[in-house]
Amino acid sequence: MTIKKMSKRAALMASAGFWVAFSGIAWAQDASPTEADDEVIVTAQKREQSLIEVPLSVTVLDGGNLELQQADTFLDYIGQVPGLSIEQATPGASRLILRGVNTGSIGSTLGIYVDETPFGSSTSLGNAAILAGDFDTFDLERVEVLRGPQGTLYGANSLGGVLKFVTQAPKLGVYEARAQIGAESVKGGDDFGYNANAVVNLPLGDTIAVRASGFYRENDGFIDATGRPAEDINGSESYGGRASALFEPTEALSVRLTGIYQKIAANTGTLFDADPLTLEPLANDPFTMAPLNGQLTFAQFFPDSSDVEYKLYNGTGDWDLGFASLTSATSYGVLQQDIVADASSILTGLVTFLYQTFGDPLTPPLGIFADQSIRQKKFTQELRLASPTSDTFEWLIGGYFTRETVALAQDALPFNLATLALTNPALLGFDDFQTAALDSKYKEYAGFANATWHILPRLDLSAGGRYSHNDQSSAQFLNGAIFLLSGVPAPIAITGESSENVFTWSVSPRFELSDNASIYARVAKGYRPGGPNVVPPGAAPDFPFEFDADTLISYEAGVKAQTADGVFAIDAAGYYLDWKDILVFAQFPSAVGPIGGNDNGPGAKSIGAEVTVSLRPVEGLSVVANGAYNDAELTADTSALVGGLDGDQLPFAPKWSGNISADYEWTLSGDATVFVGGNLRLVGDQSADFDRLTAPFAGLRLGLPSYEVVDLRTGVTFGNLSVTGYVRNLTDSGGLTSVGGFGGRPGTAVVASPIRPRTYGVTIGASF
Repeated sequence: MTIKKMSKRAALMASAGFWVAFSGIAWAQDASPTEADDEVIVTAQKREQSLIEVPLSVTVLDGGNLELQQADTFLDYIGQVPGLSIEQATPGASRLILRGVNTGSIGSTLGIYVDETPFGSSTSLGNAAILAGDFDTFDLERVEVLRGPQGTLYGANSLGGVLKFVTQAPKLGVYEARAQIGAESVKGGDDFGYNANAVVNLPLGDTIAVRASGFYRENDGFIDATGRPAEDINGSESYGGRASALFEPTEALSVRLTGIYQKIAANTGTLFDADPLTLEPLANDPFTMAPLNGQLTFAQFFPDSSDVEYKLYNGTGDWDLGFASLTSATSYGVLQQDIVADASSILTGLVTFLYQTFGDPLTPPLGIFADQSIRQKKFTQELRLASPTSDTFEWLIGGYFTRETVALAQDALPFNLATLALTNPALLGFDDFQTAALDSKYKEYAGFANATWHILPRLDLSAGGRYSHNDQSSAQFLNGAIFLLSGVPAPIAITGESSENVFTWSVSPRFELSDNASIYARVAKGYRPGGPNVVPPGAAPDFPFEFDADTLISYEAGVKAQTADGVFAIDAAGYYLDWKDILVFAQFPSAVGPIGGNDNGPGAKSIGAEVTVSLRPVEGLSVVANGAYNDAELTADTSALVGGLDGDQLPFAPKWSGNISADYEWTLSGDATVFVGGNLRLVGDQSADFDRLTAPFAGLRLGLPSYEVVDLRTGVTFGNLSVTGYVRNLTDSGGLTSVGGFGGRPGTAVVASPIRPRTYGVTIGASF
């Protein structure tokens, strides 16, 4: 966030992690209520603008405030963004949902950007929906969340909106360094978690500066295993860093090079086996029937693991030509995910039977796990030409190209339950038990334009359009004993391809009621590409070998206002979303059992409203409250292979949610200051994914009950030193972020993902 008039004292507090920010307004820490005239500058429309001038609903989270709250991941700060929800079962595997735009498909409905770099796959063959980039927030300038379709400027997969990480740029002529270390303890865990981070900014002469940061975080687990003797199996660690160089030879020209690396390594995901009716932890071990006494447990015979790795490289140049500014952004990114997932608890009987029947009758009991990986490589190039700021007419035109490849691979590996040693498929007469691969390629060309006409001193009209063309191809390969023993000729090789032309647009009138208040309306269209489908063995004649793009039109109106002294501010919006040809994830019949694939459903809609209210009645005290109502539902039945019915609530989209945050800071003496603060987050009932299996068993869809979370924090700063203490989930709420998996767990159990239990922590920081 660009903050004007930032004092030395405010800068020191920001280095200690304390900064008050919220949707709509931000104040410097030393500003009195009558001096709070600082602007929040954002790049939501790909040019720097005051937030109050942007004719769409935007939330800005300041990086310093996120550090204060120890909010390092999506789960930590999701409640600060009205209308944003999350489904997560494993660190690094997150589905973000804005305004309820979600049907459980594997294509993303939310665009993720890091500065000028689009992150994640553009296709529905790359698992982008559940691999949102959960970038660490240390040394982050801000997070911008743009609600509603952003197809005009941000292209595909921004049906619900865009989440944009804005990193700290190197600072010319300034030496800066700071570091933090910390530890925390979670209820149910036997060890401590640790974290450390540091950043340095180095000027290299008058025109060059470099900035580098790094971090390491280790989280203790709190879930035990059944089926094997192991405790705290859901521990994880995350580490990485950013490096950036800025070259500004003249005021008219700047070039910035940035590299980002991050790895999120988890053991078993944050999962426990639950009763499908109550969602409470299983009362007894499903294998020994021993009482579990309320302990969260997860059945597995082979240790699970999940590693997600991000590598992003970007070069951005800005050249002020006088009549316009030329921006070139070149990016290359790699996403790698490797997973080991044990399936022995439900398949051990089948695998053992196959080996004893078709191989050696003396084969001991066997288990099986999946070893799977996904690798995305993405190159993008964008050129933009933007007019200077004007009181009459502003314009922006640009072109965009992306090329990406995605490689998915999976091997099913039988193993000896007693020794965990792999069992050779040669006993069955084959090289592999089951192997599958899906390679895909995607290319897109796009041209876009956006303009704002200042019709009157207080009346603006913004409009834009984007024309996109994409080509896709896929190659699918299946082989192994499981197919031939099921009577399916193997190997199986299938190719597919598709091509699309799409036009998206937006229109936004805006009227200033005064210097501190404005109203706006916005109508916009977004889309998500279709493409070739995954084809199951023995596919039926009516199988959809290709699925269509889905489109969404949003109708939104809002108000942004603050008092002249900055004591009170409000940001509110209401909307209606009309979603056509929705992409859904269906379980298609095949010769080897149900196999998931993409399909189109008739439609869905979302009606809702969001509001953020901010108050700073006295110096040092700030209170921010937000709330959202979102009624997102299907408008017609889906295929029976999906299980959705007309009127069903869209998955993981609570109707009600809210958050209130309060922070108070005061001076002890000299340069010593103290702060206290807290958050209360409320999340309403949610429905899980559409599921044709659980409805007949439980009589209804699985759902997540409402929950509340209380977080507290306090700290003291002595000059350049700071100490912060915090408690997350003070009341030890048992809220859930995901539930599902009926039929894939022992007996009738389902799998649920809890929020982190009560956690205590302390962080010590220093700046130099």
